[in-house]
Amino acid sequence: MRLPGTRYQEHGWEHVRKMLGRSSLLAFAHLDPAGLPDALPLYVDLVAENLQDIDAPGNSYGDSVQELALTLVYELLARPADWQAFCAAVAGEHAKLGPFWQQAGGEAILRKKFNDMYAVLRDKVDSDNYQAACGRPCSPNRMYAYRMLDTAYGEVARIFSGWQEHSGQVSAILGRDVSAIPIEVRQMKSIGHCKAEWIMRWSESLERFGGAPGPLHTRSKRFDNLKDNPAKIADMLAEIGDYEELSANRDQDWLLDADAAADWMDDLHRVLAEAGAGEDEPEAAVSPPPRLVLAEETLPVRLAVYLKMLGGADDSYPDEWRDPATGELPTMAQLAARDNISLPTLRKRRDAAIDRLSRRTM
Repeated sequence: MRLPGTRYQEHGWEHVRKMLGRSSLLAFAHLDPAGLPDALPLYVDLVAENLQDIDAPGNSYGDSVQELALTLVYELLARPADWQAFCAAVAGEHAKLGPFWQQAGGEAILRKKFNDMYAVLRDKVDSDNYQAACGRPCSPNRMYAYRMLDTAYGEVARIFSGWQEHSGQVSAILGRDVSAIPIEVRQMKSIGHCKAEWIMRWSESLERFGGAPGPLHTRSKRFDNLKDNPAKIADMLAEIGDYEELSANRDQDWLLDADAAADWMDDLHRVLAEAGAGEDEPEAAVSPPPRLVLAEETLPVRLAVYLKMLGGADDSYPDEWRDPATGELPTMAQLAARDNISLPTLRKRRDAAIDRLSRRTM
């Protein structure tokens, strides 16, 4: 999940959490449990020393797992109340079990205490940064709610993609019986296309199909402000979707287009020169690059075009486009499945795109 100013809400958090847990256990072994409340500076130094030198990406903004972990542990120095809350939790467990960290299974209990501390700290840091970036209030609990909705959308998307296997739950989510692939399955391409009512019905359906109440249907008051409030849910879903669409531009390998852009400019000047057009006569036609012509098409449709025009094997194809089993572009059937459309529909869209490309580049 991406939101303005946040750094810890994406997939890399799990790696950050595990790294901090491991380093914290190593640091704890060198601390005096009796003097834990006063040991924050030493704990921070020990954790920083124990963090692994891993450059794995921690988020989509270029921060590594190690950088995110190091930044968060130093944040404790500015927020000592979170450390004191951790110390109180350890003291409470000690009052019940004694030195539990020395007992069988005690390491797991201690690691969970550290994990809980950093989970709270993460949402505090990201909610503060969100407020600074947007100028809108955002509590750590609201940040938690954003993440819950993002997770809920992921579950709805998973259920929709296997609608035949989950037809009963799909019917419950959509509020009607389904016997063929619902149009909503094809239309929901991102969280911005997910409806609040689907999230609410998904939560309601969990007790029936999953055995436990959904997040909007428990007795917990954490999501009270979202229960029976589809308008607020819709606003939050739309905000996540809008920012993900906006920030997705950061994921494009624009530098890979640098040479192509230069070639297009050279072509422009060449065509203009050959046509004899001056500054006041820019009538010469220049073919737009294929990427611009096909920009509105989904990736599977674009790959179907390349499959038809260039073939399945080409050295210029990025690895993420290729089928790992063959090293070539996926088959038409595989591409249709990726796009949640039928094979005839994919062929129709591919042929229309090729026709448009041919007309625009003539």
